[in-house]
Amino acid sequence: MDAHDAELKKELNATLQARRELGDEYESALVDSFLEKVDQRIDGAVERRVRRQLAEQQMHIARGSRAPRPTDSWGERFGFGIVSLVLAIPLSAIGGGVAHLPGLIVVWMGIVGVNVVQAARSAPGLFGGQRHPGGGKSQGGDWEE
Repeated sequence: MDAHDAELKKELNATLQARRELGDEYESALVDSFLEKVDQRIDGAVERRVRRQLAEQQMHIARGSRAPRPTDSWGERFGFGIVSLVLAIPLSAIGGGVAHLPGLIVVWMGIVGVNVVQAARSAPGLFGGQRHPGGGKSQGGDWEE
């Protein structure tokens, strides 16, 4: 467990303690606050990863080599699915509690949308067609399929 995980665990414990002290009236606000902190943590991690991948691609382009293949492994895809399902539980509760059936539908449309985008990103040919017609080459250079 690294320092960020310990910090997040401390935040969760503080949120649970505040919930015990304040009662049910503040539960929604406390959950929203904690989820906002988790979202910020995820956003930061995603931003760092995207910056790193962009830097790697720019380095490969500058060297005149081919673009790197996607590095998604089965474990990353499985982990994304598990995280998606785990986050679906509180999001469904919040959406259903606040806006009832329409809120629940919007939440699940978002969950499905995120998973479809992830699936399309990790398997470009999944939804039909080739990535670059004409032998896999685009105007931007050579891209491996």
